Amino acid sequence: MFVLFEDAGKFLAGRVLSESDASAQVELESGKRVKVKSANVLLRFEKPQPAELLREAQEVAAGIELELAWEFAPEEEFGFAELAREYFSAQATLVQQAAALLRLFEAPHYFRRAGKGRFRKAPAEILQQALLAIEKKKQVQAQISAWAAELAAGTCPPAIREQLYKILFKPDKNAPEYKAVVEASRSTQTAPLALLQKSGAITSPYQFHWKRFLLEWFPKGTGFPPLAAPAIRDELPLATVQAFSVDDSSTTEIDDALSVQGLGTGTVTVGVHIAAPGLAIQAGTPLDQLARQRLSTVYMPGHKITMLPDDVVQAYTLMEGRDCPAVSLYVQYDEATLAVKESQTRLERVPIAVNLRHDQLDEHLPAEFLEDPTASREGVPEPALRFRAELSFLFRLARQLKAQREVLRGKPENFNRPDYNFRVPTAGEQGPAGDEPVEITVRKRGAPLDLIVAEAMILANSTWGLWLAECGVPGIYRSQASLAPGVKVRMGTKALPHAGIGVKSYAWSTSPLRRYTDLVNQWQIIAAARHGRTAALAAPFKPKDAELFSVISAFDAAYSAYNGHQAAMERYWTLKYLQNNGVRELEATVFKEGLARADTLPLVLPVLGTADLPRGARVRLRLGEIDLITLDVSGSVLQRLDTIAEPASVEDDSEEETVAGPIAIAVDVSETSEDNPVIAPAGADVSS
Repeated sequence: MFVLFEDAGKFLAGRVLSESDASAQVELESGKRVKVKSANVLLRFEKPQPAELLREAQEVAAGIELELAWEFAPEEEFGFAELAREYFSAQATLVQQAAALLRLFEAPHYFRRAGKGRFRKAPAEILQQALLAIEKKKQVQAQISAWAAELAAGTCPPAIREQLYKILFKPDKNAPEYKAVVEASRSTQTAPLALLQKSGAITSPYQFHWKRFLLEWFPKGTGFPPLAAPAIRDELPLATVQAFSVDDSSTTEIDDALSVQGLGTGTVTVGVHIAAPGLAIQAGTPLDQLARQRLSTVYMPGHKITMLPDDVVQAYTLMEGRDCPAVSLYVQYDEATLAVKESQTRLERVPIAVNLRHDQLDEHLPAEFLEDPTASREGVPEPALRFRAELSFLFRLARQLKAQREVLRGKPENFNRPDYNFRVPTAGEQGPAGDEPVEITVRKRGAPLDLIVAEAMILANSTWGLWLAECGVPGIYRSQASLAPGVKVRMGTKALPHAGIGVKSYAWSTSPLRRYTDLVNQWQIIAAARHGRTAALAAPFKPKDAELFSVISAFDAAYSAYNGHQAAMERYWTLKYLQNNGVRELEATVFKEGLARADTLPLVLPVLGTADLPRGARVRLRLGEIDLITLDVSGSVLQRLDTIAEPASVEDDSEEETVAGPIAIAVDVSETSEDNPVIAPAGADVSS
């Protein structure tokens, strides 16, 4: 005796070994024995053999016309054998009955399952909807196949080009455009990214990186809604200083300026003046919500996406020739010893005498010119000469402040690598196209102007951070527990030491036009300046305020992504510089096995042939092929240029280096499509 039975949606057949009222022991063709409930047995037969029955039934089932079977089916619930007698004849054979079972089971849009071997015909209107859906699905699949064929032939369909970045990085995996890319990638055995490049979908490496970034962080574009800059209603006193800022020529968001008073009197007052949008922009307003959404200005060579609209920035930026609202920190020093006498914070209007520019002045203001008041130098721009005495004092103070920080830090800071400035002179207002010539220039870290500004900002951020803590006003701090390997800088609401900088606390407060954390801290500083010891009651953010933690979390993620994009774009333009200038060889320094740093460009690259070279060895490299999509280039050692390697800085190795890596895309060609399920042969042993 043989039986045909259902097991987990599969139809199997086998020989009955033993049977009781409730179940039967059945041996499958594979030899495996299974226990089958009597309710699951659908047919009993003596012949043919089970495998032959299933094979013949599948052949007959393929010929059953579903529309005709639906017409013959009773209106009430019925069994498969009943339909077989209606469709074939009153003497329907065993094979025909099994065929009817298989055909009914695989057509749920015509026949709904009502139990083991039992069915009910679908209502006419439901059937019509189902048939339309099936036809639409066939058309979509045909479209997918057509698009896949175009991609395989090296042409990108417009629909896929329009959805390109969404397909690659944020796909709807049920969308036909995505499925077409997967199908073409499988059929051609080509990686999706390579396939799309070959088909012409990706025409510009620069646009690839740019649009990828926009999709993630600016999906609605980089434009601003029409929001006006609110006026500052405070009656602010006018400061009796002549302040100056120091920035690059491309800087429009001038957040900070400096002043010096009392030279030659024995007591010198240094002023750090910070633009004060916090006096006008209030927490919770549309302008605040916009800034909180963006969190920071995004920088990249030839372009930037500002945190605030340009007309808002211009309302509060410290532009020369204006009396600008500012939050000012004044620190009094003994002119001879540079010992701190006192400090205070004021809300005021500050006359900005001039906006000095790094790129125009750095070469004219070397250390020896500022150290020796009798030294002369040709070509020094007039504004720098006008403030020479102030700059000289600030340079002296900056070196003192740096030395004091290094005592707390436990070791000196290393400025053994330069900073690089990128300039894309022909870039338009909307940013570069990606093919323009690029200029890369060096600005040595620790140059006098750079040091003056850096130390002044550290002074303000650390002083205000401690002051907020003393007033019981929460702020957003950056801290680092130690300089031990692996101990990273973290953001929080407690005034903890920053070992990397060498200060007791550090609260970013000096760039409120460019960083949202600084704007938040400025609101808190303004409250402290107005209310002193009772400021905690008046500050926008109260102790243990959950909103502060929310700001920190969002800022951390965005700022990290923005910096990552900036680093990637700087690497892009460095590689473009190599291409534009036909550079095939470079001089570099090995700083880790398999990695070297170019001596005159901001480029770290993997290098072959360094296994036997010590860290610090200088080499000449031959460059390999440049890939502007993956931002990849490698080198091989042609020649060693030194005989004794200079010791590589341990601190250098702790820094994260930007090296090319695989582009992470969201296209998975290994997934099984829902439209193409894996179907086991009828009668196969699938119970395991």
